[in-house]
Amino acid sequence: MQLDHATIVTADLDSARRFFVDIAGLTDGARPPFSVDGYWLYASGRPVLHLIGAPASGAVGRITPRIDHIAFRLDSAGEWQALLERLDAHHIGYQTAQVPASAAQPAERQLFVALAQGVVIEFVTAARQTIQPES
Repeated sequence: MQLDHATIVTADLDSARRFFVDIAGLTDGARPPFSVDGYWLYASGRPVLHLIGAPASGAVGRITPRIDHIAFRLDSAGEWQALLERLDAHHIGYQTAQVPASAAQPAERQLFVALAQGVVIEFVTAARQTIQPES
């Protein structure tokens, strides 16, 4: 397993993008066709920072801007299945989602675990490597 990316939610999406591209040296790159505005910023050919646009006033209990979550990449179907088994064995709930395929990358599976209010951990893997969980 390796750290995959961090996500920042901000009401000032373009300023955040300019800072991370112009100052920090990340590059703009391809992003799947999500239903929310955002950017994927790349380092060494990998999308390591996801920026998501959000209104200035967040949902109840959520403050914007914020670092939304961190994500770990699982490289094999065995790692993914072992994660599902550990979550189930410890009675830890989770939600899954599909990252839409784009010209730049194939579809992927996501799994989100809420550790505490406002603390989210994501696990992501290639969609072809997963068995659909029953969450």
